[in-house]
Amino acid sequence: MRDISERDYRMIRMKAVETQEILLHTPARSDGADTVSRLLTEDASAAPEAEQAAESLIMMIDDEPINIEVLQTFLRDAGYKKFVSTANPLEAIDLIAQHRPDVVLLDTVMPQMSGFEILKRMRNDDAQRHVPVIFLTPSTDSNTKLKALELGATDFLAKPVDSSELALRLRNTLSAKAYRDRLANYDAVTGLPNRRCLMDRIERALRDTAHAGAMGAVMQLNLDRFKQVNEALGLNIGDSVLKAVAMRLELALRGSATAILDASGPVQPVLARLGGDEFTVLVAGIGKVENATPIAQSLVNAIAGPFRAAGEEVYLTASVGVAVFPDDGMEAGTLINNAGVAMRQAKEQGGNEFKFYSREQNAKSLHWLSLEGELRRALDRDELRLFYQPKVRVANGRGSGAEALVRWQHPERGLLGPGEFIPMAEETGLVVPLGEWVLRTACTQSADWIRAGLLVPRISVNVAAPQFRTQRFPQTVSAALEDADLDPRYLCLELTESAMMEDATRSIRALQELKEIGTRLSIDDFGTGYSSLSYLKRFPLNELKIDRSFVMAVDTDADNAAIVIAIIAMARGLGLAVCAEGVETRSQLALLKRHDCDECQGFLFSKPLPTEAFAKLLGGAAPAAMDGQAAAIPSA
Repeated sequence: MRDISERDYRMIRMKAVETQEILLHTPARSDGADTVSRLLTEDASAAPEAEQAAESLIMMIDDEPINIEVLQTFLRDAGYKKFVSTANPLEAIDLIAQHRPDVVLLDTVMPQMSGFEILKRMRNDDAQRHVPVIFLTPSTDSNTKLKALELGATDFLAKPVDSSELALRLRNTLSAKAYRDRLANYDAVTGLPNRRCLMDRIERALRDTAHAGAMGAVMQLNLDRFKQVNEALGLNIGDSVLKAVAMRLELALRGSATAILDASGPVQPVLARLGGDEFTVLVAGIGKVENATPIAQSLVNAIAGPFRAAGEEVYLTASVGVAVFPDDGMEAGTLINNAGVAMRQAKEQGGNEFKFYSREQNAKSLHWLSLEGELRRALDRDELRLFYQPKVRVANGRGSGAEALVRWQHPERGLLGPGEFIPMAEETGLVVPLGEWVLRTACTQSADWIRAGLLVPRISVNVAAPQFRTQRFPQTVSAALEDADLDPRYLCLELTESAMMEDATRSIRALQELKEIGTRLSIDDFGTGYSSLSYLKRFPLNELKIDRSFVMAVDTDADNAAIVIAIIAMARGLGLAVCAEGVETRSQLALLKRHDCDECQGFLFSKPLPTEAFAKLLGGAAPAAMDGQAAAIPSA
């Protein structure tokens, strides 16, 4: 059937209510036609209903060809134009599957196969289960009708068929179907086609492509950081933003697609919402791959401007992935999956852009999928390890603490660094249980060392943004300390500035709770994200860590040196200690020392050490030196 406008939709809803009452309470007899006519003739000539009749495909199955001719004549007079029919009941099921009619008029008594058997087979087929069936029966026997209802018949018409009753019952059956289809195939929030409807459209486009040798594209769009909008403003405001997003995308597609023509005329894209903040676009007949580029770019551009929500300006960006058919697949599920792979690559690279699918990306996604399952098992199989990288006082070269860093002792691939699995953990949400494991293990290990009589410094633990966003994170920290029986002064939590700035007001509350617990708080990778100085001074922090990207060239690049010097001065003004990451040369250390940096860490002092090696360092077994090995570390 044709797509349904909102005006049609409202009318369908009203008619569906009427239809339900009629189907429940009106006897299916010729002598009841006057009652039916009186109830259903209101607005019978309305334009939407006329369009509905013209677009609907009616299938007739009757072993008497003359009956089919009579029915078709009646239906043409009522405005119906599309028909498929058969007098052979044995081919009925195949024809239904081939033509996918909107309603079936089915005779009850036929040789070789009865109408009951055809209906039973339809209801056992997922694709035909919900096709409306109006039984044509000469019988007024209630048992016959009961059997048909049990098998899933929609309505009845008594033979000989009255033309008025046929038109009215068919009209209302189609109206009820249209309303049901609307609920089943369209998103309730945006009114766009949903996944089910989109899959059907893609399959149709692929069939057309196979016949015509044309080219098309499926584009997957995901809103970057939309979760924060829902968390900050609530789901109702979030839904309003999604409606505005849908409108912008529709306008963008209307503008960009008109410039792309193929042999059949202008491209008509289909915009659908799959759920959450994911939208999908189908564009058939793009002619060549390059024609997908301006459409994808128009989607990215459409989201870039601010949205008004709850009196606030909300800024969003979008990541878009493009899969082209037939090159990237000829199945709907494959194309959506491949477009999703490309979309995730765009998101990994910062979002606000589009990417075309490549097989290399898919190989990476398959690898990540396998790695995700292995990492979940690794948490249960005790395959994770903590390494400790010492932190050193710049003034005297003495150890002042250490940062706990996770490694994965993979059973087949050996020891894996964080770069090989942390990005995947962040993408899949595994970083939350992984982060809690690191937190609890570091607390437990520190407590064990203290009980063993070692001089234990403060241990820093990285906190991922998804972990910090959980509502009970302060309680998780408190529980880890309590379970380990560790004094909170031995723990420092390192959070990135971007994690704290996602919802600054909430972050201040959470940081205050952590401060009250007694832990030390550090802002990690400073300078790589977006910070508001007005918020920075309100965060109850103890320490600021300068990102290694600034430190690595601080002795050779004047701009980097200026940035580092400015950060140290700012931290001093805010009463924060300063730690520089990634120190590898004496000249870098000399500059940091001249400008009163408090602490530093890096390969100049020590690489990250396994638990046993770090314990020996705490016990004084390792020699104190400034090159290649950390100095002996006293408790901080």
